[in-house]
Amino acid sequence: MRIRSVGVGGVLWALLACTSAASKTEAAEATVRRFFEALPSEDCEVLGPLLATGGGMRPCEEAVREMREHGLTLVGIVESKLDGRDSDAVLVRARIARDGEVGKEPWLLRVERQAGGWRVRF
Repeated sequence: MRIRSVGVGGVLWALLACTSAASKTEAAEATVRRFFEALPSEDCEVLGPLLATGGGMRPCEEAVREMREHGLTLVGIVESKLDGRDSDAVLVRARIARDGEVGKEPWLLRVERQAGGWRVRF
């Protein structure tokens, strides 16, 4: 077995990569929490910047109204990890309650960096 020396540069790069991944997942989780904390207000001036745009996403008012009609609430975050297809996206698994009933399986939310901030895609 041959042991390879990575040197200080390699160690530094590995630490920065871990820090970068951790800061992205923390930011994505915080965005999910902020979204669900603000959801009862139905205020799209607050919620709009937290929702991803494009790709078939409905306007904020429509999406928020539907979520409120179904009584969606965040129970907790199970895990989050970088999306291997996009370095500016994080996959967040979250327990969501619908009308007070917690689903058996966590929801998979994609949180993307758009326009300088993190946004949730449902």
